[in-house]
Amino acid sequence: MASPKSLSRSPPSAVTAATIVSSLLTVQTSGRGFTDLTAEIAKFADEARAKQGAVTAFIRHTSASLTIQENADPSVLADLATALDRLAPENAGWRHDSEGPDDMPAHVKTMLTATSLQIPVLAGELALGTWQAIYLIEHRARPHAREIVLQFIGTTG
Repeated sequence: MASPKSLSRSPPSAVTAATIVSSLLTVQTSGRGFTDLTAEIAKFADEARAKQGAVTAFIRHTSASLTIQENADPSVLADLATALDRLAPENAGWRHDSEGPDDMPAHVKTMLTATSLQIPVLAGELALGTWQAIYLIEHRARPHAREIVLQFIGTTG
């Protein structure tokens, strides 16, 4: 096992989480693909007057999911969609097909990704990396209205 060449860490900071702020975000998708939610979640944190804590995003569906991924090169999202399609193709002989051939693959893709994300808030800002964005991934072919519960827990100011 290799040892890291250097490590650094900021001093710990303590927060008494006396504030919980919640909101329901509804997103109308246009069918299969990625929808960038970063600005809307940042707006929620701003409206919550979030200072230090965490925003949780939870999608209330089993055929759509959430992810944090690169936002600089659109080919990353295209390649991720291709990878998910290869892992859960429509023509794999699924038994659950009462809602169409894209339904069971959508459930598998959701299982492989995430239904919940937690994003730290530091000094009033989402602590995302330079090239990170928060995406809803619609796994179904047709458009859907998707609900995401947003919740901030932490200090406000």
